[in-house]
This record gives sequence, C-alpha cells and structure tokens, in this order.
Amino acid sequence: MMKSNGSFTAITPLLIFVSVFLGAGIYNQDFYALPSPIAALIGIVFAFILLKGKVNSKIDTFLKGCGDGKILTMCIIYLLAGAFATVSKATGSVDTIVNLGLNYISAEYFPVGIFVIASFLSFASGTSVGSIVTLGPIVIELAEKSGSPLGLIGAALLSGAMFGDNLSLISDTTIASTQSLGCAMKDKFRANFKLALPAAMIAVIILVFLGFNQESNSVLMDEKDFNFLLILPYLLVIALSIIGINVFIVLFSGLLFAGVLGMFNGTFGLMDFAKSSYEGFTSMTEIFLLSLLTGGLAALVEKAGGINFLLRNINRIIDSKKTALLGIGGLVSVANFCVANNTIAILISGKVSKEITDKYGLKPQESASVLDIFACYVQGIIPYGAQILLLISLSSFKMSYADLVLNSFYLHLLLIITLGSIFFRKFKNKKLNNSTS
Repeated sequence: MMKSNGSFTAITPLLIFVSVFLGAGIYNQDFYALPSPIAALIGIVFAFILLKGKVNSKIDTFLKGCGDGKILTMCIIYLLAGAFATVSKATGSVDTIVNLGLNYISAEYFPVGIFVIASFLSFASGTSVGSIVTLGPIVIELAEKSGSPLGLIGAALLSGAMFGDNLSLISDTTIASTQSLGCAMKDKFRANFKLALPAAMIAVIILVFLGFNQESNSVLMDEKDFNFLLILPYLLVIALSIIGINVFIVLFSGLLFAGVLGMFNGTFGLMDFAKSSYEGFTSMTEIFLLSLLTGGLAALVEKAGGINFLLRNINRIIDSKKTALLGIGGLVSVANFCVANNTIAILISGKVSKEITDKYGLKPQESASVLDIFACYVQGIIPYGAQILLLISLSSFKMSYADLVLNSFYLHLLLIITLGSIFFRKFKNKKLNNSTS
C-alpha cells in the first residue's frame, strides 16, 4: 500500500502525544509525573481511531514500527548502557571521579573545577541528571562555605553536566540521535566535539577569570579516598567507541570489565554483579518502552502521510543545506520546549530529521550532532527541565533561575558556535529534489 500524501489529521496522534505529556506536566507542576510511555500510548490509541484503514492493517504497521531494526538496536543499547552505568557505580567509580577532583580544588578554582568534574562524570556516566544529583549537595556546600556565588557554581555544574551528556557515548540522547539518523556514534562524537570543545575552552577561560576575581574564603576539606583503577571501565568504553568498535561490543566489554573489577576488589560477588546488571536494565524501562511505542506511533503517522505533510510544510522555509540544518535544530527545540525532555524531543523529531537529512544530502553525523546540541541547549535553559529544577531544589531555593541561566556560559557559547558553523560554512549544494513522496 502506497503512503498517503497526508493532511493535518495524519500528524494529530503525534500532537496528542505531545499535548498530553505537556498538559500533564503543567497541571501537576512536574513534567515527570506522567510516565512518558503512557502519553505515547494515548497518542497510539488516537492513531487507531483517527487514521484511515483496517484495524488489522494498523496493527501490522504498528508492530513493524516497534520492531524496526533501528528501534530494536536503540533499545538493546539502552539496556547495555544502563547495566554498565549501574555496575560501574556499584564498583565505586562515580565516587572515585568525584573524590579525585575535589581533593585538588582550591576556592579560586571552584567554578572551573566543578565544570571539569561535572563534564567528566556526565561524559563517563551518560547522564546529566545523575551528575547533578551526585555533585549537587557537595557543590552547594562548597559554595556556601567559601562564599562563592551560588548561581555561578550551580551554573558551572549545570554546564558541565550538559557538556558531558551531550558528548557521552552512552547517553540516551546520543543513542537516540545516532540511531534516528543512522550514523555511527564515533562519527557523531567527532562532529559534535568540533563544536563543543571550543565552547568548553572559552567557558573554562571565563570561569577561571571569574574564580580569581571573586571574594572567597579558603575551605579545608578532608582528604577523600580514590582509586584510579576504578576509572578504567569508563576509559575503556571511551577508547573503544572512539576507535570505532561496534557499540554492542563496547558496552558489553565495559560491563564485563567493571564487573570483574568489582569482584576483584571485593566490592561485590558474582550474584551481586548479576543483580546490578539487571537493575541497570530496569532503570532503562521507561526509555525502552517509549522508544518501542514511539517507533510504532511514528510508523502509523508515516503511513498515513504525516511525515510527508510535515516535510511539505517545512520545505516551504528550507531551500538549502543551511536552512535544512536550522530546520532540524528548530524542530527539536520546539519539541523540547513542549516535553521538557531532550531524549523524548529527539525521538519525536528523529523521523522528520532523517527525511530532511536524506532529501538535502546532509551528513547524518552532522544532523545528529545538531539534533543533540539544540536539544541539549533547550534542556539546559528551560525552567521546568529536570536539571534546573533539581539544582534549585537541592539549594533549598537559594539559587535563582536567572543566575543559573545567565552564568551558563558554556551552553550559550555552544549555541553561538553551532549557529556560526551553520551560517558561515560553505556547503556544496547540489540540485535538490523537491519531491516529498
């Protein structure tokens, strides 16, 4: 059966999914109150009601969407990434990273030191929220004891957490963007790194300058224990990913190495290793189910012509590779403003972004990088996002939203550099095919 050219009705189930998630978040004043798979399920129900076709045909389309190779690949990667993160944490790797950094920070270097520690922790663990939860209480106490501006220190933590999460090879945003666009993680990392590194370097200079020009008190901290060996599983995953080893092998090798290290150190036994691995699997339940369900929903919307409808309307403002990349960035930004979750925003935008990438001859890794960067930026500045809400809550509301956003230099620099790379780069434009069918 040929795909329909589509109409507004064809994208209505997708809009209902977003509206339900957004509405529940606003009503409950918590964008994580309603589990995202339930919102997706409501969208799917409306797809079956509103879209034309026989029920059996819709079920077949839905199941094929859920079972799409890229969707299943994404889901298995989520499971392995969750297991690796959980087992690595159980070995003491997270505590080691934090302690190693905090042992050598003086008051003048608090802003830049927190940024660097948060960056590495987030990059290694693949989660910005996890890094903020881990470092937040320590960072806030250090800021208050030293007299350092709370907003500046909090923003340094926020920026570092988003820097690491954006680049991490096991981050759910990286997994979602690379699988949606069909590119290798190492290629997306390289494209992303070229933009993120200059922004981070400039941010480091600014934070060093501000650190040395603020009035602060010296803080004596107890020497914290750390074991450099415990960082090795993260270094192994990073190294294997960068040289291009298959992601399944990379994550399984990291998981196995972390488990062996934990048993060798006597931190846990074989059964504990197995249980921690399973806990890692279950920690990814929500994003696993969401990926499956959005895969099925996207298939229904695509067959009804929803993707063609969106492309026809987006093509009215896209006339080159530059505007194509801007279109991808704008699409995921709007989605992120609506759902306050960068991974969900990428999953929602991924199908259309892939079509735009293919149509305009863009490099998939560059599109994936833009998709992740714009989602990262919006997630880092929205007041109802988990990252900012956590920081303000952990500070007992002493941190202000305005201070956090104004002092998040890395995030603003990342956006400026990314936009500059799009506007000022010379693309080799070939004659475009304006067909959307």
